[in-house]
Amino acid sequence: MTRPSTVSKTRHGDPATDPPAPGPGTARQRGRQPRPGRGGVLALFLTPALVLFLLLVIAPILVASYASLYKWNGFGLPENFIGLDNYTRAFQDPTFRGDLWRGFVLVLLSLVVQLPAALALAMLLNQPLRGRAAYRLIFFAPYVLSEVTTAVLFDLVFSPNRGLGDAIAAWLSADAGTVFADPDTVLYAVFLVVSWKYFGLYMMLFLAARQGIPKELSEAAVTDGASAWQAFRHVTLPLLGPTIRISIFLSVIGTIQLFDMVWVLTRGGPIHSSETMAVTMYEFGFRRFEVGYASAISIIMFLLSLVFALFYQRIVLRRDTAGAITNQGGER
Repeated sequence: MTRPSTVSKTRHGDPATDPPAPGPGTARQRGRQPRPGRGGVLALFLTPALVLFLLLVIAPILVASYASLYKWNGFGLPENFIGLDNYTRAFQDPTFRGDLWRGFVLVLLSLVVQLPAALALAMLLNQPLRGRAAYRLIFFAPYVLSEVTTAVLFDLVFSPNRGLGDAIAAWLSADAGTVFADPDTVLYAVFLVVSWKYFGLYMMLFLAARQGIPKELSEAAVTDGASAWQAFRHVTLPLLGPTIRISIFLSVIGTIQLFDMVWVLTRGGPIHSSETMAVTMYEFGFRRFEVGYASAISIIMFLLSLVFALFYQRIVLRRDTAGAITNQGGER
């Protein structure tokens, strides 16, 4: 009887002494198993945020929804249940319907004037200009100011015999003392103040997005015979698309919630010519003590913002989100 050769043992191994080979994916599965106590750590960090979200977001929405169904002055508990009458009253109120129209006008002006001007200035300040860092700081500085500070500043600027206000009013073919008192000019004056406040924010967003685009793309387009405008139109602008869409979203949501500057500048006057939904809500809730009706207006504002956000996310931002997820998946 012949013995197995040493070479055979070395090549094929001894089943009795060799360790079992690990199954496919065993080490990887062991590496992906959650660590002991990890769920407790996640709960520890998530619980404060969830509690604050419930107390500061969900609870006020529920309370306002409940109060909007009552005729309530804000004192004691609501008792006079009137159902959806507050909502019917809002859409029958000429002032509230005017708020919707004025909000639409401000959104339109922002999309047609403010955002394109901010984009143009961002493209200009992306060029190698002398002192461009100082220009960027100057244009971004108003965004650092609070809404109330901005409103008080412009209230002083447009006061009579202030020099700068008179010059701006002359350019608008109006009197400096009546810019915020004339029903025909007050809404555009408010838009001017809002644009001055938020212009720098959108400029910096566009500038950051532009600096994230490789220069080689535009240079390749110019090398292939494209003009500067064609390179911007067909190369730079499409790549700025996600930032432009986010800016539009922020502009619309901000306009729906506009309150501080309008209240300090005009308090919605004259004759409701600059009033917004938030100003109307404040007027009825804290000055006329019709809290039920003011709650209905707040819920309408919330629903408008929610519907727009969901629609915009579903139709417009969906492609950007899907592209980001795809790129992350490809990198992995």
